[in-house]
Amino acid sequence: MSITSVTKDPENLTMTVVAEYDVSAERAWQLWADPRQLERWWGPPTYPATVEEHDLSPGGTVSYVMTGPEGDRHRGWWRVLEVDPPRRLVVKDGFADESGQPDFDLPTTEMDVRIDDRDGGVVITMVSTFPSIEALDQLIEMGVEEGLRAAMGQIDEILASGS
Repeated sequence: MSITSVTKDPENLTMTVVAEYDVSAERAWQLWADPRQLERWWGPPTYPATVEEHDLSPGGTVSYVMTGPEGDRHRGWWRVLEVDPPRRLVVKDGFADESGQPDFDLPTTEMDVRIDDRDGGVVITMVSTFPSIEALDQLIEMGVEEGLRAAMGQIDEILASGS
């Protein structure tokens, strides 16, 4: 796995994931920009994602459904706040109900993705900011950290395949 660290900062209501890959920023950007590539890693291996809507322009929406091994379905959405390809993507990230509509009974986060050059590749830094300590605790308890680690663990294979 290319994740170098996962840091929870309750004081600042953030969780930061840092990963390094031996690819260009343009190649790394495709992990988000290409919905078929996003499907291959956005979700743990046992809960693959199907992207239903994919508009990475400011104000755009990305919606998806993850399907579990028992056929259980979990929906989510992003509202795109900022985009600067191939360096930055900022989205409001939330859960959705069975019909795909945002479920505001569960916390939403703001996810800020940065892709920075390093010698021989890139560093991807994903900072999720939570609305409260209770929301951070709730989502961590729901397995968000483990799920993100497992999901991002699939990126090396995607990058190695070249597509």
